[in-house]
Amino acid sequence: MFDKILIANRGEIALRVQRACRELGIKAVMVYSEADREARYVQLADEAICVGPAPAPGSYLSMPAIISAAEATRAQAIHPGYGFLSENALFAERVEAAGMTFIGPKAETIRLMGDKVSAKNTMLNAGVPCVPGSRGALAEDAQEIRRQAANIGYPVIIKAAGGGGGRGMRTVYSEETLLNAVSMTREEAGRAFGNPEVYMEKFLQNPRHVEIQVLADKYGNAVWLGERDCSMQRRHQKVMEEAPAPHIERSIIAKVGERCTNACVEMGYVGAGTFEFLYENGEFYFIEMNTRVQVEHPVTEMITGVDIVREQILVAAGEKLSFKQADVIFTGHAIECRINAEDPKKFLPSPGRITVWHTPGGPGIRVDSHLYAGYYVPPNYDSMVGKIIAHGATREQAISRMRIALSETVVEGIQTNIPLHVELLETDAFVSGGASIHYLESRLNAAKHR
Repeated sequence: MFDKILIANRGEIALRVQRACRELGIKAVMVYSEADREARYVQLADEAICVGPAPAPGSYLSMPAIISAAEATRAQAIHPGYGFLSENALFAERVEAAGMTFIGPKAETIRLMGDKVSAKNTMLNAGVPCVPGSRGALAEDAQEIRRQAANIGYPVIIKAAGGGGGRGMRTVYSEETLLNAVSMTREEAGRAFGNPEVYMEKFLQNPRHVEIQVLADKYGNAVWLGERDCSMQRRHQKVMEEAPAPHIERSIIAKVGERCTNACVEMGYVGAGTFEFLYENGEFYFIEMNTRVQVEHPVTEMITGVDIVREQILVAAGEKLSFKQADVIFTGHAIECRINAEDPKKFLPSPGRITVWHTPGGPGIRVDSHLYAGYYVPPNYDSMVGKIIAHGATREQAISRMRIALSETVVEGIQTNIPLHVELLETDAFVSGGASIHYLESRLNAAKHR
């Protein structure tokens, strides 16, 4: 087991990983930028090192600064959290080259899954269901592009092979706009991701976003921990998540889950990971794999009792998974609301000094946040400042508990999106369950034009 881990991240996930380290008796080294000097997890750390200025390229995205900090403190491993360098294959390679363990899969696995074309081909070979589309990157031949689109059937979506986060994609409804869309997406992909390759898929009209959580060790053991419904999204960014996904037969979930674990074994995957799918008309379609811990991992932890971050650390240290698939028992329902420092109507970031911070409590309530009264929310990073998770014996109870939790939460000094969550929890679409990924965006657009 490691004696010391460096946590190469910030905010709530930095605190979450730090807690797991403390529970395992491992010393935690925190890196921080000048903007995060006041963070509570920095004060709680066994050691803390400033790695640069507020802008992320000079601090949290600086590989030399982070690896130097790990070497200076004699950390044996680096946990990247999510975002920043968590899915950067070069960073994973450099960590290993420096004689430390990267807490995540191997660099070649990150590369394989980071390229959407190779990821899709890997899944097809493993029997994981995928969206109908081109088997590889689109050729330059205009006639061939038209032929593939006709075979798939309009509408189609053009996606960047190296894309992510909702960027590098265009929907095409007819042949007249096809070639222009391919050209524009290639250009955008080259600029944004350094890879101009694009591929084509069938555009699903009203799918849900459902994902499968997996854990795997280096001994060929892999388990799936159920699914999460992450369909409440705005601009391809998740707002609210829940587990399990409403109105999907357990037998279908189990079948897909087993195929995901088979894929993990086939590619030698090690660590925590998430297979993301679009779900429509009773069918699952693979879209991508995230080779890291997800923001929404707490809902899975609440219904399984599995500490995903703890297991991540254990398997990275070379231990076997501490349980088998038969040991995974799903209990109740959990919902997570992402709390963002932003205007709840215009969605503009709202950095500033927290003057009042009162968190909710009661049965089944969990709050993952690094905030405290007096803390300054910097303007330099993602606006998410915490997560409220509610667990209940039933979905109805989880919704009720979340409503109460949100009503108890007090944040002053900045604006948050709590009013949006309060509103969503009262909508028929959410209460009945099974809304598509387009629901929230459509609702917000309709409200804008009233």
